[in-house]
Parts: sequence; C-alpha cells; structure tokens
Amino acid sequence: MHSLEALVREWPEAADLSAHPGPFARTLAASSAAARVGPVKTVADRAHRAGPGEAPLDLPDQSQDLIVSLMSLHWANDLPGALAQIRRALKPDGLFIGTLLGAGTLKELRSVLTEAELEARGGAQARVSPFADGFDGAALLQRAGFALPVADVDRLTVRYPDLFALVRDLRAMGETSALAGPVRPLTRGIAGRAAQLYAQRYADPDGRIPATFEIVHLAGWAPHESQQKPLPRGSAKMRLADALGVTEHTGEG
Repeated sequence: MHSLEALVREWPEAADLSAHPGPFARTLAASSAAARVGPVKTVADRAHRAGPGEAPLDLPDQSQDLIVSLMSLHWANDLPGALAQIRRALKPDGLFIGTLLGAGTLKELRSVLTEAELEARGGAQARVSPFADGFDGAALLQRAGFALPVADVDRLTVRYPDLFALVRDLRAMGETSALAGPVRPLTRGIAGRAAQLYAQRYADPDGRIPATFEIVHLAGWAPHESQQKPLPRGSAKMRLADALGVTEHTGEG
C-alpha cells in the first residue's frame, strides 16, 4: 500500500486477483491512495484465484491500470506463466503489486517431517509445498515481460505451542500442501516423532516452537516508452574512477 501512496497518479481500472480479495479492499479504504484508485474488480473465476495460471485470466489484454495479487501466486504451477498473464492484462505503464510465500517458509516443519518419515520408512515424500526463492523475484518479473522490476523479502516468525497447533493454523488459512500425485498418509507415530524433533531442535526456553514465514513482495510495470531505460553500453561521459575520486590501477607493472 505504501507504493500506491507514494505514486502521485490515478488508477481508474484496478483488479484484485488475491485468493481472499477482502484484505486489499479494506486496507485501500483506509489509505490516502483510496481516492485515486477506481472501483476494484475481483476475478470471478475462483479456480484461477486458487491456482493462478491454470486457466486464461478473466481480464482482457491491456485493460487494467493496476493489478494486485496478495498471497496467491505461490500456488501457481507455472509462476512465470501466471505473471505473464498479469502483464498482458495491464495497460502500458500499468502497475502490478503482489506478495507470495518464499522458499524459507516453514523450513523447520519441512525438516522435521522429512527426518521423522525417513526414520520410520527409510524414505520420505514432500510434505510442504515448494516455494519460489525470493531472491529470484526480480528475474521472474523480467522473464514475464515486466519493466522496472522490484523484489523484496520479509521474514516473520510465528510461535505455536507445538507442531499440531501449527498444522491446525495452516489448515485454517487454507495453506496445507496440495502437491500432485498419490500421497502416503503420515502415521500418528511419524507425526509424534516430528513434533518431538521440532521441540528438541527449535523450541524456545518457554517451550513454544517458532515457524518461519518468508513473504516475497513483487512490483513491476507493463513496458511503456516513457519509462526510464539504461543507457547503451559505452555511452558514459565520465570514468567511474573520476566519479569516485580514486586512482585507477591497471594492474600492469
């Protein structure tokens, strides 16, 4: 929201692709940018909000000034493809703002579930969905055709009484694993051993366990001729050493 407040321009056509579209509308209503953003459309296709990129985006090409997607894109099987759909739906010089879970999310849970299942069965299935690396965010936007890409990462730690409380919270958020293919259920023994490992490895002095959530923030613009562009190679009019006020050493002699 700070991005919209800092940009002095209007967004007549705006769309929210979030799986849960209410939070953005409520935050916008309390923001100084509210008067500059037109009525925010929500995508009618619930399946697209749950699995971005699986079907054509229900927005005409070059129809939106602003598109927002909060905490949905980590469900995309083809993240560059989903971002490319969003970019095509933006008008030239339109803005995309998004957030998704990054690779560090639930790293503790992933570790203990894998170890507990290996101990019991000699092999382990993936139990936590894979997430994009936040440091690749700008490259993903570039690949999808965005200009002036920006990516940032926040890491949050949430504490729970035990592993089972964490799993209940993930279910309530709709953030349990949805990996394709047959999944062998975990036994009570494996789940109990995972909870024991979690407490042994990660518990705080008060006995509560931490869970890491990595939030990747993305922003990118649909290309437009008015945007800043890098100068051609070799067009500099000043040597870097002169600009920095240092002496250049060639390495010779």
